[in-house]
Amino acid sequence: MEIVYVYQKKRREFGKQTNFRDRPCETGASIEPDPSYIKNYIERNPCQAEIQSVPEKSEHEVNTESFVLCNRGILHIQGGWPKDVDSSDVEHTIRYKKKIEKDEEYIKSVMVMGTNMEHCIKQNNAIDIYEEYFIDTPDSAAVEPPSAKSLNVYRDPNKIKRAASHVSWYPDDGHKIAVAYSVLEFQKMPANMSYDSYIWDVENPNVPDQTLTPSSPLVCLKYNPKDPHVLVGGSYSGLLSYWDTRKGSFPVDTSSIEKSHRDPVYNLSWVQSKSGCEFFSVSTDGQVLWWDIRKFAEPTESLLLDPEKNGNIVGGTVLDFETTMPTKFMVGAENGSVFMCNKKAKNPGEKITHVYPAHHGPVYALQRNPFFTKNFLSVGDWKAQIWIEDIKSPIMSTKYSMSYLTDACWSPTRPSLFYTSKMDGTIDVWDYVFKQNDPTLTVQVSQAPLHSIKVQEHGKLLAATARDGSTTILEVSDGLSKIQNNEKSIFSQMLEREAKREKTLEAAAREKRIKAAQKRPNSGNIKPTGSALAELIRTADDEFFQTINDGLSENDPGWLARPAEPSQ
Repeated sequence: MEIVYVYQKKRREFGKQTNFRDRPCETGASIEPDPSYIKNYIERNPCQAEIQSVPEKSEHEVNTESFVLCNRGILHIQGGWPKDVDSSDVEHTIRYKKKIEKDEEYIKSVMVMGTNMEHCIKQNNAIDIYEEYFIDTPDSAAVEPPSAKSLNVYRDPNKIKRAASHVSWYPDDGHKIAVAYSVLEFQKMPANMSYDSYIWDVENPNVPDQTLTPSSPLVCLKYNPKDPHVLVGGSYSGLLSYWDTRKGSFPVDTSSIEKSHRDPVYNLSWVQSKSGCEFFSVSTDGQVLWWDIRKFAEPTESLLLDPEKNGNIVGGTVLDFETTMPTKFMVGAENGSVFMCNKKAKNPGEKITHVYPAHHGPVYALQRNPFFTKNFLSVGDWKAQIWIEDIKSPIMSTKYSMSYLTDACWSPTRPSLFYTSKMDGTIDVWDYVFKQNDPTLTVQVSQAPLHSIKVQEHGKLLAATARDGSTTILEVSDGLSKIQNNEKSIFSQMLEREAKREKTLEAAAREKRIKAAQKRPNSGNIKPTGSALAELIRTADDEFFQTINDGLSENDPGWLARPAEPSQ
């Protein structure tokens, strides 16, 4: 039974309906002030009150705990065998498999699992969950400003800090770097200094992945591009060693001291060969030596850097070898020159084919452009220069920097972009398609001078070593690592235009020198004397003061007055 009670009320019992409307304000009551109330109060004058409007704050310091990472390996082996079956015995396992395959329960189990497997296969065939959309769409022009951020810093783990003198990327994927550590200042090596160099995992800056222990501190170190397990290093004592990372931290073989360099080995380069075991090295003792790690007792070939062929040997500082030019190589020297050499020359005197008067100081960097191999980059003083093989003067140069340049390298993915490192710890990024007068980007990497910079093969990561023993890896933006639209053709036209311009200037200067030699009296082998010599000196003085005072009057500051001639 359902009980319902209904409340009812008539409309007229609710009262009048309420309506709201806008109306002006009205004064309901007004109380006037009464002066008599002032007698109940005493005025306080002056009145002082302290108010603190700054919120209270407390200072806390938090130091996160450093976790040391280490690598661990897992070996997966086939399991699930009964105790009476020896899994290492092939014949025993085959007999057991044949026995199981004849069992009816095995066949039923396979039929049941086959249905589920068939369903999964049909799902995978229906849709590709790893499909990349718009993969063929060309990249739009990068609008983001160029930038570079620091990923990791790898510091010398020893108490006595040494300079990180050279860095080399692991071939192909570049997940490791090999760093050489040494003290390059003469007789400044501490007594208990470690000689070790290290291989670092890019993802783990806490602990070195592997240690390389040479007999003398390494100045340079490079991976073998054909076999990433093999490295070769040049030491401060002039010895050369090679390592196989699968065989421990000690070198597999080291060159004999009698057949090695007599100065520190400042650079080396692997040679394109079928065996992948050949390389050559250079030192400030003036020797270029070719080696084969299979026969490390003595060099297979040698070259003395004597460009004038007068016995004055010039020390070498850097090498460059291009795999597409197996007979050509370049050497940078202490006197600022760049030597173009041909290994297949008939006699040693003809191996140095060209000499480029490049810089005011030792050449620290030398590399061919990976896209235009006839053009190469050099660094040796306060500027970087771009050259072409046919011309003995640079076709393009950066402006003079306030700090000395220490290294440079081309981008492997962009033809017009290169990096330079400096003594003030900064790296300049030059993009010649974008602008030529100033660097596109300048990054402060370290407070210590930088020694070496190398770009990963994919162009995204840049490694830089410093004098304080630190190695920094930078990640550059996509605009600096991905080739732009028509960049290769634009930079090619720029190089050709500058080469033609330099050839025209060289021809005009050569013609001017010839005409000046023809007008000059006694321009032959007879040396001028007497009045002819005095006339030549007077003409040279006139040209000098005319050049100095060009555009100035006698009253202008900077005017150089001719000294009075001595009385007879």
